[in-house]
Amino acid sequence: MPHTHKADQMPRFMQRQYEFALRIRDPENAPAPDDVAPTRMAAYAELFYNNINECLSNAFPVLHKLHDDEQWHTLVRDYFSRHRATTPLFHEMPREFLLYLQQEREEHESDHPFMWELAHYEWIELELLTSEDVLPKTLSDGDLLIDRPVLSPLTRILSYHYAVHQIGPDNIPQQPGETLTHLLVYRDSQDKVGFIELNPVTARLLLLIGEQPQLCGQELLEQIAAELNHPNPQTVIEGGRAILDDLHSRDIILGTRP
Repeated sequence: MPHTHKADQMPRFMQRQYEFALRIRDPENAPAPDDVAPTRMAAYAELFYNNINECLSNAFPVLHKLHDDEQWHTLVRDYFSRHRATTPLFHEMPREFLLYLQQEREEHESDHPFMWELAHYEWIELELLTSEDVLPKTLSDGDLLIDRPVLSPLTRILSYHYAVHQIGPDNIPQQPGETLTHLLVYRDSQDKVGFIELNPVTARLLLLIGEQPQLCGQELLEQIAAELNHPNPQTVIEGGRAILDDLHSRDIILGTRP
């Protein structure tokens, strides 16, 4: 979409760059610079678009499969022509695409109601895979009830209206679930990304570990039992120990601090 009022205020060489970029972004609507051969201009536009398309297709494979070719290319073209990225880094483009879906995407008949949630879930997997967070090495394998459990920085606790981890070409929900779907996405010590569907109690436990790192495991579980108004808090504590042990075995809880 041209912005000639901005370009008119620029030095001439910048105006030419602006016209060139606009044509690459939106070759169907933006005029081509008059001093660039049409075949050369078309080659530049195709090259840029193919790079954008390949990046988004790889970053959002499920979302890609839910669209036919025409729908997908229309979506990518709309993103490319409309969105103004805030970073020059190519690997940040999936994050920019999420911003576009959330803030700029106009309603289209072919859009699924879960599109942003699915895209966010797929982006989280990529974000964890490329994260430079380092796992702390100064932890002990103490008692997860007596000591304070330490949550890995390579974990993301997510809640969605749709069961996004189950969506695919053969499973396209039309309505949100009756309750929220809680997911934990994590990267283990072998740099493998996995996910777990959480029940509300486990999701709450993980949130509390992150929010109240000063509490030991038993204190966290006692707080959950109080929130549930459970008649037998010890049952919650015993079940919670098993959950903590399992999370520890998966590198989600890395160890303890006294």
